[in-house]
Order: sequence, then C-alpha cells, then structure tokens
Amino acid sequence: MRFFFRSRQFKVILGITVCLIAISLICFFVGGRLSPQSDITGTLAAPFRAAFTYVSNGISDIAAALSDGNEAMIKNADLENEISELREKLADYEKAVAENDFYKDYLEIKDNNPDYEFCPATLISRDKNDPYGSFVINKGSADGIKSHDPVISESELVGYVTDVGLTTSKVVTILSPDITLGALDNRTNDSGVVSGTLEFAEDGQTRFYNLSRSCNVAIGDYVVTSGEGIFPSGLLIGTVTSIGSDEYNTSIYAAVEPFADIDSLRNVMVITNFEGKGGLNPDGE
Repeated sequence: MRFFFRSRQFKVILGITVCLIAISLICFFVGGRLSPQSDITGTLAAPFRAAFTYVSNGISDIAAALSDGNEAMIKNADLENEISELREKLADYEKAVAENDFYKDYLEIKDNNPDYEFCPATLISRDKNDPYGSFVINKGSADGIKSHDPVISESELVGYVTDVGLTTSKVVTILSPDITLGALDNRTNDSGVVSGTLEFAEDGQTRFYNLSRSCNVAIGDYVVTSGEGIFPSGLLIGTVTSIGSDEYNTSIYAAVEPFADIDSLRNVMVITNFEGKGGLNPDGE
C-alpha cells in the first residue's frame, strides 16, 4: 500500500481531487451568499456538483482498484518468494536422498570389505578433448588421496588417480590405454588383461585380451579385477559383448562394456587403502 501513495498515479488523482473540491466549494459558497440568484446559482452549480460526485466516486473506485492491485502484486511477490524457498528445499531434499543412496551403496561395500578405506569425491570438470573420458575430482592430497588410488562408482571400477594436487586430482578411466590391469571372467575364472584402445573407447568399451584360445569366456559374462597390482580383487569391470581373435598372436580378446557409466558420473569413491595394496602400477611398471 505504501508504494501506491508514493506513485505518480496517486499524485495525479490527488491533484484532480483538489481541483474538483475547490470548484464545488466555490459553487456552494456562491450559491449560499447570493440569495436573490440562489435558484440560478444552484441550477448552474448542480452540474458541477453532479460531475464532482461522479468523478469523486470514480476516483474512489480507481484508488481502490489500484490499492487492491498493489496489494495483489505484493501478495504475488510473497507467493513467488515462498515458491522459490520451497523449490530450494525440494532441491536440498533430493540432493540429500541421492547422497543417502550414494553412501548406502558404499556402506554395503564396506561391510563386505572392512579393510577398505574410502574418500568420497565429486566430479568438478571433464577433459572434453580426451576420448577416454578422464575427469577431475574435488579431493586431493589434503584428503589422503595418492597417485594410483583406485576409483569406483558403487562396486564398479571407474579408473584410478593419476595427477594429485592439494585439493583436486585427475582420474583416468578404464577406457584408457594408460590403464593395464589383471582381470578374470567371473563365471569361468579365465584370466587376462584389461586395457583400453581408441577403437574400443569410441564404442564406450574396453578390451579384455591375452585370453587363451581354450578359455570358456562367453558373451554376457562379467569381468572383474583379479586383485593383482593396485586394484583390489572382485571389483566389477563390465560385461563381455563380443569375442574376437588377436591377429598378432594365438590368443583371443573380448570387448567389454563397463558397468560404470563414465559419461554420466557425478560422484565417485576413491579407495585410499585396502589390504594387500601395492604391486604393479596400472601402466604395467
């Protein structure tokens, strides 16, 4: 309401009202003082009084409408603020639910692997020029993260840490040829090596190779880490989608589609320590 009394519309209405009141008073005064001509004056003043009454009523209606509109505008602004606050609360709630689900998965992993030590992290940037999907997380050496620490999403292997800063770290994914790790077919226990290539990465897959021609690996089998080197055993890598022969030797290979959705990752967990950690680096050294 206070905004209406300060507005230009109110000032115009007030000016018109004052003028009309002045005219009415003049007419009334003249009509009262000049008794001989009172009938004439009354007759002349009557249209002014009627006009004044009509305009006065109109001004009252306009003022009421403007006042109501101003109050409605204020109420709408208050409602918009309430809606904005509710949206923020809903976003916070959805975030809390997602985080609870996120940590629930890792609590189950922790129960099955009490020797694991975790550090939760969030992706803060991706390397758009890297065909293998490397990214940067918001945790670093200040959080206990070290080079070559495994990175997972739920129980699915994502990759490992390479460059480590004080508060950020770079993660290379299992699509990359920079990673070489021992792996097993979870059904047959056939062993081989998982490492990426550009050709496989273009299809969102990695390669499971050095498999014996006598192996029983089949399409649909799960591939897991063997526990050699820096990765703990039993981490899910992916599903076998196809099998081929290596043209350079007598072995065969399998194309593996990772369980981790590399392109849509938001939160990951870094395994900072586990029983038996050590051995070969992921580049084979």
